[in-house]
Amino acid sequence: MKSPPTPATDTLGLALAPTGHLLLGPAVDGEPGISGALAGRIEAAWQGGAGQGLLHLAWVETTTPLPAAFAFWRDLGKAAISAVCTSPDIEALRDQADILPPADQLLLLAAAAPPMTGAEYLTLPVLEQLFAQTLEALRAELRSSPKLTVQALLASKSDSWRVVGKVHLHLAENRRDPERPFAFVATYTTGLTPQGKPQHRPLAEAVRESSSARDKDRLLNLLVPLKRAADLAPFVKELVDSGQVFRPLAWSAREAHRFLQALPALQDCGLVVRVPDWWKARAPPRPTVSVAIGGEQPSALGAEAMLDFSARLTLGGEELTEAELVALRQGTEGLVLLKGHWVEIDRAQLDQVLTHWRQAQQLARDGISFVDGMRLLAGAPPLSGAVDAPEAATWAGIEAGAWLQQTLQALRAPGNADPRQALRTELRPYQRAGVQWLWLLTQLRLGACLADDMGLGKTVQVLALFLLLQQRARAQGPHLLVVPASLIANWQLEAQKFAPSLQLFVAHPSQSASADLGSSEPAPVASADVVLTTYGTLQRAAWLQARRWGVVVLDEAQAIKNPGAKQTRVVKQLRCLSRVALTGTPVENRLGDLWSLFDFLNPGLLGSAQQFTGFVKKASSFGPLRELTRPYILRRLKTDRSVIADLPEKTELKAWCGLTRRQAALYQESVDALARELGTVDGIKRRGLVLAYLMRFKQLCNHPSQWLGDGAWASADSGKHQRLAELCEVIGSRQEKALVFTQFRELTGPLSAWLEQLFGRPGLVLSGDTAVKRRQQLVQQFQEDERVPFFVLSLKAGGTGLNLTAASHVIHFDRWWNPAVENQATDRAFRIGQKRNVLVHKLVCRGTIEERVDQLIESKLRLAGELLAGGDEVKLTELDDKQLLQMVSLDLHTARSEG
Repeated sequence: MKSPPTPATDTLGLALAPTGHLLLGPAVDGEPGISGALAGRIEAAWQGGAGQGLLHLAWVETTTPLPAAFAFWRDLGKAAISAVCTSPDIEALRDQADILPPADQLLLLAAAAPPMTGAEYLTLPVLEQLFAQTLEALRAELRSSPKLTVQALLASKSDSWRVVGKVHLHLAENRRDPERPFAFVATYTTGLTPQGKPQHRPLAEAVRESSSARDKDRLLNLLVPLKRAADLAPFVKELVDSGQVFRPLAWSAREAHRFLQALPALQDCGLVVRVPDWWKARAPPRPTVSVAIGGEQPSALGAEAMLDFSARLTLGGEELTEAELVALRQGTEGLVLLKGHWVEIDRAQLDQVLTHWRQAQQLARDGISFVDGMRLLAGAPPLSGAVDAPEAATWAGIEAGAWLQQTLQALRAPGNADPRQALRTELRPYQRAGVQWLWLLTQLRLGACLADDMGLGKTVQVLALFLLLQQRARAQGPHLLVVPASLIANWQLEAQKFAPSLQLFVAHPSQSASADLGSSEPAPVASADVVLTTYGTLQRAAWLQARRWGVVVLDEAQAIKNPGAKQTRVVKQLRCLSRVALTGTPVENRLGDLWSLFDFLNPGLLGSAQQFTGFVKKASSFGPLRELTRPYILRRLKTDRSVIADLPEKTELKAWCGLTRRQAALYQESVDALARELGTVDGIKRRGLVLAYLMRFKQLCNHPSQWLGDGAWASADSGKHQRLAELCEVIGSRQEKALVFTQFRELTGPLSAWLEQLFGRPGLVLSGDTAVKRRQQLVQQFQEDERVPFFVLSLKAGGTGLNLTAASHVIHFDRWWNPAVENQATDRAFRIGQKRNVLVHKLVCRGTIEERVDQLIESKLRLAGELLAGGDEVKLTELDDKQLLQMVSLDLHTARSEG
């Protein structure tokens, strides 16, 4: 498997931590970052904290080209400064006056956020917190420049932050005068009303009150934005030069239209403009083509379905006839009152509308593909040549028809689908919703990405889906489940426990004879409900690729994030009715991963790689992309109590591991050697011999180099290293922290080195060699430094007396074989002060003594108490030779990890 993304050493990136802190550090490989002089400036600003960094982005790097993530956070800084500029009394900021964050604006900002590290933690409270930090950074700048006003300070940093928000220009309808149906007035704000609204006064009063030199300076400062607007807009210049701007005016439709056309320039200059709500500066009211997609259920389901397509001419939601549109075209240009609506008339634009109308009518006869329909609804350009992007952009009224709207609503609130008694467990409410969602999408033959956090039960939800398919006469199965080799045991055990009625065939050398996995399909496949295989086996067994499957499910679907890899290409060539991807990593954070995943789930929805790249480069917002993918991604977080109120605070998971070929060979040699030597010793020597071999077996399960002492520590030689990499890929993608316990002091260094490769940054190590004074420093660093991803601890040194609540994962790399000792170590994270749900991962090698001891612990048999209560392996030495050899023997079929 691939290691998790590592930081690029020559670029900087931004990451939103689970705590809501915005961190600047090495950019993750594959994500756009910044470098050179720009990185130096931003890094220097970030020394003062995130607020200072956002302030720098907003008023120094105002027009600097930035990667999408940096540009997004710059917009937040701009929102904070804009709030200051538009406040009635801008100088009150110096006195710690509260400036409330614009919640609606922040929510819109969050909705258009680009994929970036930590996107899943983006909430309104987080944005409000960073908004407040930006304002505090601005106050700090004011304290360091006591002679400057807020306005002067803003203007000194960037020309775009000159005085804004003081002069208000108002345009309103005046229905009592048909000849002059509009009224204009200019005001300025002097403060807040008791209701908290801006207090307006006529701009003319500012002129009358400017008798003293001080008042004249104030007036000149007030009129700066208006003067700038006059330099850009001839109509405004006429108003200013004639002095008409200082008195109320009655305007004709032509004069109002000239003012409205100047609206973008007025706003860009910082003037606050109030106009009738039917006028949008960038999209004035015009006749448009309204489109409804998917009014009727298509004859076939899936991404290949053709949806019906209806088009009509509308104005403000009311339908127009083609004759009315032609009549408009023959009238005067400007603003025209039509059916009670003011409409902007432009002959060239009307000709375009007529052309689009006729093209849409033609398209309505042919229908539109499901992919293009969903893209149009999301605001993304369609892929087919039937409609080009400019045409689609003019259709302001694209909406889902009755059937498609009902289907999309069902995806957000799926109906009942229950496997009943066939599933031997009670699903939590969020899991039941997940099963129903998976069922609906598979019935629609659309791809689904179940992206729940690690530990929320993706496995049991998929097993429930398989049971539903089984109850529907196998629903054109068998179905294919593709997993990393290290997870075969987990799926087998979970299926036996929760869905014993499923006929599960494991297509892997650890379970089937190699001859059965060649080019011909094994006989048991025909009667199986589910075929379980691995990514490696899938590439080698031609019959897996040749067969047509019902549902194909990929576990740890980040395995196909690299579209050029052979493994990815083979997976995408599989033929099936519908597809499901399971992943605990945030799919919303990395664009390349998102495209590759959807190229499997719903081929064509995001276009080709080249089309997707082109769309992303041109996109001014990532909102359309989020809308396009949202129906097919179900993401629930452990931290979301509103969704998952009943999740235990501590969840223990078995992380089953296989042995590599080298591990298995050395392990079997050791079993054979023990069998030969047992008959040659007795008494105390026999106890010593058994203890030595038990230690050897433990070491071999960890890594061959631990027993051989060769110093190699190659990650490919250890099944546990490979399983640890899979766990850390998910943990690292969430920017969560992990405690990794081992009972071997000599293992802490190699483990730390491997983990540093996985996380892309160094962690901490505490063992018996660590000085007592240094221990508390390490604990404090782990608790406070959000860039420290892991802490390796030897069990005896770190198992008690430490408070490490910054971790939300505890990994037991090897087992102490005493539950009480393990629980003590786990409680370094799961203790008073812990505000996160804690996942406990216990690595166990299948087919070895580790699995058999684990079974004893789980079964709670009397033998387990006798053997394990002492806290070590001493009692195992009392087993007779036959019992002992059974305990340590190697099951090669279940132990192998390759493929």
